[in-house]
Amino acid sequence: MKFTVLSLFPEILDGYFQSSLMKKAVERGLITVEFVNIRDFAQDKHKTCDDIPYGGGAGMVLKPEPLAMALDSVGAGQKRTLYPTPSGRLFNQPTARELAKEDELVFICGRYEGIDQRIIDEYVDDELSIGDYVLSSGEIASLVIIDAVYRLREGVIKARSLEEESFSDGFLLEYPQYTRPEVFRERSVPEVLLSGHHKNIEVWRREMSVEKTKRLRPDLLEKSTSD
Repeated sequence: MKFTVLSLFPEILDGYFQSSLMKKAVERGLITVEFVNIRDFAQDKHKTCDDIPYGGGAGMVLKPEPLAMALDSVGAGQKRTLYPTPSGRLFNQPTARELAKEDELVFICGRYEGIDQRIIDEYVDDELSIGDYVLSSGEIASLVIIDAVYRLREGVIKARSLEEESFSDGFLLEYPQYTRPEVFRERSVPEVLLSGHHKNIEVWRREMSVEKTKRLRPDLLEKSTSD
């Protein structure tokens, strides 16, 4: 799978692809990445990539010309192109699974007040929001989506680990996890996890998932009963 990321600040992204699981996925050829600096496609001597919005208002907007040329250079018109933005549809685990089936994804990293709408109209397949808040960096939002997607590709993480995660069944958060030592600061590991009785452990984990979801994300349980 290939991730192509268009950005004014590609240096923000570079370190992520050289660390941890992503580094291993790149080294094994499961993931490839290309960074495209939008500023390289600016036509004036100052490499200008933003301008004031028509109609007035605060902030600046990324100009369409450099972005269009950058997108054309990677063949974005024939590849699924994503624009992370607070005004997009909410990104979730089902969307991550859907995107993980693609051979290549192109990301447009916005800045300032966003990008010219004509770029969205012509190139963007999905406008995605990672939450109801605003970031100054489209790079960070893109990395969130990339992280959620690449780990679902075959060979990156063991399939069993993915099956037991939060949202693996749609509506429940993952149960609490424990490791050695058995007692830490007078807090003990639940006895059922020490019993070796797999059926009882499975029942306990399910109960804990429901309790945790009810406590932290009751909206998920409400959604599960309404669907």
